[in-house]
Order: sequence, then C-alpha cells, then structure tokens
Amino acid sequence: MMYPYMKLSDETEILHSHLIEENGEKRVEVHFERPTEDGFDTARCSLPSYIWIKRDGFTDEEINKFAVFLRNNAHLLFKYAENGGINIA
Repeated sequence: MMYPYMKLSDETEILHSHLIEENGEKRVEVHFERPTEDGFDTARCSLPSYIWIKRDGFTDEEINKFAVFLRNNAHLLFKYAENGGINIA
C-alpha cells in the first residue's frame, strides 16, 4: 500500500509504503512520480539503506536532490508508514 506524502511544484508526487518488516528489519519504500507527455518519470528508494530500486526519467541531479530530501524526512516517513499514512482529516 502506498500513501501520499507531498506534491512538489513541478508536479512530482512523493508517496511512501506502509512499514515493511522482513527478517527483523523495518524499511519504507519512497516513490517519486512526475507526469510527462509520454507517461511518468519514476524513482523509488528503500529506506534506511537509501538504495534506489527504480529510476526512469529523473536526472542524476534530481536524484541527488531527492536523496537529500529523504535524509531530511526519513524520520517522518517511518513515523507515517508505521501509522498508516498522514492523517489529514
């Protein structure tokens, strides 16, 4: 399950997974998606390893900016993943 986290000014949407527990370790996958004329640019990173699982359409510069964003937001992404997303009601 993916939960919305934020939308950037260039229409990139950032979503995060639920808290994934495997082999006694907790992780969260964070997905970046931006509409294009032909579909979407996409990227997905696994936290806390910061390994990029998927990359298509985003430049190296954009991925580096996303990496900084993730380092600054990882604690919140884990919190929201554990609680089933942000409660914005």
